Amino acid sequence: MRPLATRLALSLFGLVLAGGCGTEGDPILIGLVGPFSQPRGASMQLGAELAVAEINEQGGVRGRPLVLLVRDDSAAANVAVRIAQELYDRRGLVAVIGHLNSSTTIASAPVYNGGSRPVVQVSPSASSPLVTTAGPYTFRVCPSDRVHGVRLADWAWDQLRARTVSIIYENDDYGRGVRSAFAEAFQAMGGRILTEDPYTASIPTFEPYLRRLVQRGGVDAVMIAGTLEAAERIIATADSLGLDYPVMGADGLAGLENMGGAAEGAYVSLAYLPRQEGAANERFVTAYQEAYGDRLPDHRGAGAYDIVYLLADAIAAVGTNRERIQLYLSGVGSDNPVFNGVTGPIAFDAHGDVPDKDVVIGVVRDSRMVPARQ
Repeated sequence: MRPLATRLALSLFGLVLAGGCGTEGDPILIGLVGPFSQPRGASMQLGAELAVAEINEQGGVRGRPLVLLVRDDSAAANVAVRIAQELYDRRGLVAVIGHLNSSTTIASAPVYNGGSRPVVQVSPSASSPLVTTAGPYTFRVCPSDRVHGVRLADWAWDQLRARTVSIIYENDDYGRGVRSAFAEAFQAMGGRILTEDPYTASIPTFEPYLRRLVQRGGVDAVMIAGTLEAAERIIATADSLGLDYPVMGADGLAGLENMGGAAEGAYVSLAYLPRQEGAANERFVTAYQEAYGDRLPDHRGAGAYDIVYLLADAIAAVGTNRERIQLYLSGVGSDNPVFNGVTGPIAFDAHGDVPDKDVVIGVVRDSRMVPARQ
């Protein structure tokens, strides 16, 4: 296998040589949109680029190379809408991988689903329940927040024996979705939510939230429904205050194992773990590390990798017509075969969701995210 940089250069060289659009040998353009200037976007981009390089090395799809049009939406809804319109209007573009965040996926969905030539968008990680009703051209390959929330509530109740929990959540579509799913399931079991505190990215400190927990008698666990950056700050603040409440969170906390000792024992629900079993995943992780060094992919990278291959299957079966690609994806798992990816089987329902996909609970042990054992 050639080094990844060489393979990407060859696919871009094919784009330069091809010139026009839509004829044999011309490149097939796929949009790739996420916050690639931020750490959480890196794996998504690398996973997609790896899949494209592998496919092009085998001759592309229908003899045509795949080329990614990479755009950075900075996780900002207004930027996402502008980029969506640019890609929608791009001649020769057949599909979009993205966006990474729930908020940007939801904001951009009316663009992709509108007009006379809608184009499919497939997100690797937008988990908000609102994505379900975003439109027939919007798909995702990850479980929804409801699945994360219920599984975390089960874990808190059954495994941690928690009966009182505090929730700290980012006040956006993702944070509110995880918070509500967890709270509803946990309270249905008989649990009590002591506090539900929202935050924004600009919050100066989480210390008042944590001191208030102490004043109110403490909790059995803290649930963080937000980003990795916030979770690291919350855990570091709790550590400085001498608090040792068990911490849990959904897939926004992916990468928490890199924080070091303070994150030891934290639980995270994930749609994918690089150390999960399966020959396809083992091949993917090996190829990823050969291309990018010792780093491991997360659920965003694995999801993007699967999406590229899923779109390649669709294009191989029905061509590059946008409507036909949408019809093919709508039938994956029913009229068309289930797609068996590195993240597991993908079968869409009528809303572009993957209702049969579950999550796993990981735990930080010795700066590694490993499957938690019941």
